[in-house]
Amino acid sequence: MSTITTRDGTEIYYKDWGPKDAQPIVFHHGWPLSADDWDNQMLFFLEQGYRVIAHDRRGHGRSTPTATGNEMDTYAADVAELATALDLRNAVHIGHSTGGGEVAHYVARAEPGRVAKAVLIGAVPPVMVKSETNPGGLPIEVFDGFRAALVANRAQFYIDVPTGPFYGFNRAGAKVSQGAIDNWWRQGMMGGAKAHYDCIKAFSETDFTEDLKAIDVPILILHGDDDQIVPIADSALLAAKLVKHGTLKIYEGLPHGMCTTHPDIINPDLLAFIKG
Repeated sequence: MSTITTRDGTEIYYKDWGPKDAQPIVFHHGWPLSADDWDNQMLFFLEQGYRVIAHDRRGHGRSTPTATGNEMDTYAADVAELATALDLRNAVHIGHSTGGGEVAHYVARAEPGRVAKAVLIGAVPPVMVKSETNPGGLPIEVFDGFRAALVANRAQFYIDVPTGPFYGFNRAGAKVSQGAIDNWWRQGMMGGAKAHYDCIKAFSETDFTEDLKAIDVPILILHGDDDQIVPIADSALLAAKLVKHGTLKIYEGLPHGMCTTHPDIINPDLLAFIKG
């Protein structure tokens, strides 16, 4: 397995496919998944001649099931260490859901020359939880419910999420993929329960407003208007107003996990942005 070891001794697993002198595309997965969630996109862009990289966030997948450091500052620092170790320059960073928060937090702090463009897909920024300054957010009780379900029966919770809202399989007429459900469960159960528990706070309570304002590269924001996990009104629609060089694209009727359910739609749009 390909890994780097961070300053605090955490092993971060990564995949790195394609020519080392090609433009790198770095994929950042959602909670509680792994680099495997990007297999379709990685194979697609590999065929287009790009160098494609995806890592398992600390506490997820094949990386160390960390008890500490499961928050955005450390996640972004881990990405910075990976970029240095692999000498990634002029890279495109693509993040889904929690991974979109990681992208925003990293890109806002990245060394000059490291990042060419960024993409947020169904992403959590600016901030998910409801507060006085974010009245349209989700109540903290929603995320407390996630934590309670994880503690009570993580294995069942990781069946319920993909079977229902994540891929929109709970919608009338949805084309349900048992393979996608099983693969979501498989990825989730590879990670550490403590890290996944902590990450709920990281993706729901981190405020990425200043990150979005600081990003100075072109950024594409993609979101399905039937996203039941990260509601569009309090995420993409607000994020698009905060970035300097942003493009917003909304997909009618598409769910949170649209990279898996509709790669035939998403992949060409990603390619057009990267080439543009």
